[in-house]
Amino acid sequence: MQTTSMSHRSIVSLTKTAIVAAIYVVMTLMLSPLSFGVVQVRFSEMLNYTALFNRRYVWAVTLGVFLANLASPTALLDVPVGTLGTLVFIVISRWAAKFVHQKWAKFAIMGVLFAFSMFTVAGELTIMSRVPFWASYATIALGEAVSMAVGGVVMMVLTRYVDLDK
Repeated sequence: MQTTSMSHRSIVSLTKTAIVAAIYVVMTLMLSPLSFGVVQVRFSEMLNYTALFNRRYVWAVTLGVFLANLASPTALLDVPVGTLGTLVFIVISRWAAKFVHQKWAKFAIMGVLFAFSMFTVAGELTIMSRVPFWASYATIALGEAVSMAVGGVVMMVLTRYVDLDK
């Protein structure tokens, strides 16, 4: 019986991971005019907050970013840099969030860190598309701040009805 319950839990966990990764990809691609480029508001970034609830979602969002970035016009650089950047900043956000107890404070920390982290995307665009770094950083960081703020509100409401801890 132990094996059956362990494999059932593993399947459930893997399924939850796949669902979040798939939602990230679908949201990014459905809103692709907003998801890529010098001016971007990637609303799928709201799923970053799921990683604050369970470690499995660190991998779910990272996988979602990897797959979505395959469709990027700058995929050659966006896939490795965007994926690694997401993983690193989710891990940093989870670590920093341990020092506060209120959910809104954890969300605020993650939102600020992810807006700051957009220097990676601005750097990619500077290299691949020859756009000015600081101008693209300003627009992309602002877009990320907007998507994380809107996403934070959505996720605060969603987590009243969906238990992401399990």
